[in-house]
Amino acid sequence: MTDIHIPQDLDAVFGALANKHRRDIIYVLGLQPCSISFLAEMRGLSLPAIHKHIKILEDADMIIRRKMGRTNYLALNRHALRRLQNWLMQYHTYWGSDEETLENYAQFLSRSKTKKKEQ
Repeated sequence: MTDIHIPQDLDAVFGALANKHRRDIIYVLGLQPCSISFLAEMRGLSLPAIHKHIKILEDADMIIRRKMGRTNYLALNRHALRRLQNWLMQYHTYWGSDEETLENYAQFLSRSKTKKKEQ
């Protein structure tokens, strides 16, 4: 079994991404690593508030923290986003227009009824 099917990993990632501030943090860290204080200032959040968001992102394994001297720097853990992308891509074959999906389902139901009548 691959890591894309481990629900608790995905639950934590989706939970972390459910908040606009955390999505903004992920976006900024996707551009470049930066300090916690820079993120707080940039997002207009207090240090206690930004630390709560960072804790959730760290628990979801979406960011990496490095301490240099007295300053904590954060970087995006791209592996966590790849797990999310892999999970989404397993549904790629089902994507299409809603009409196509409904038409495919109608055909499936029709075939199922035909098979039952033949039995």
